[in-house]
Amino acid sequence: MEEIEYRYHYQYPHPAVTTDCVIFGFDGERLNVLLIERGIEPYKGCWALPGGFIGMNQTAEESAMRELREETGLKDAYIRQFHTFSTVNRDPRERVLTIAYYALVRLQEVKGGDDAASAQWFPLDATPQLAFDHQEILDMAKETLRKQIHFEPIGFELLPEKFSMKQLQELYEAILGVKFDRRNFYNKMLHIGLLTPLDEREWFSNRKESYLYKFNPEKYDEMKRKGFRLEF
Repeated sequence: MEEIEYRYHYQYPHPAVTTDCVIFGFDGERLNVLLIERGIEPYKGCWALPGGFIGMNQTAEESAMRELREETGLKDAYIRQFHTFSTVNRDPRERVLTIAYYALVRLQEVKGGDDAASAQWFPLDATPQLAFDHQEILDMAKETLRKQIHFEPIGFELLPEKFSMKQLQELYEAILGVKFDRRNFYNKMLHIGLLTPLDEREWFSNRKESYLYKFNPEKYDEMKRKGFRLEF
């Protein structure tokens, strides 16, 4: 009995495993990232990405979603795994690997919970100093998002259901950090066929108007199956 019980127990030390989430939101002008203020040591009082240790009976994705819900109140985010961070001394407590995820969501109210003292959205160009190696994780998530935008239309998760071409252009400019010619961007997006024009308009204070659009999910799925590359 003793031999069976200890058959798969090894003398070698095992690293701990965590998950961390980079959650992007769009406020209509700039990309934002969701951060939590740590309520416990190490780095108590510092800002960090939401995350934590994986439970013994959880997958990495289940753990990431649980930590996100407990620390920020955010639910039902569609997260995507993008990298594993394994620098030896990245956590002062012990040898820790982290599986990192990113997600795109519409801005919504968040609140700190569990071991997070608070949760808050920060513009990407105005983030505070981050705990652990979370700045490195955030930087890689931003780069991953910028690459992904060329292969997968982005906007479903960040824009309202009905949006103007101006809103879509500002979103892509915020992600890529560039400015587009309005007419060229307009023609490019209409040519792709991802947008469905609506018989609705958005009025601005200077009496200008802008037609509204919706994403075409059928065309989106078709382009994903066939392969997609968007060049600006």
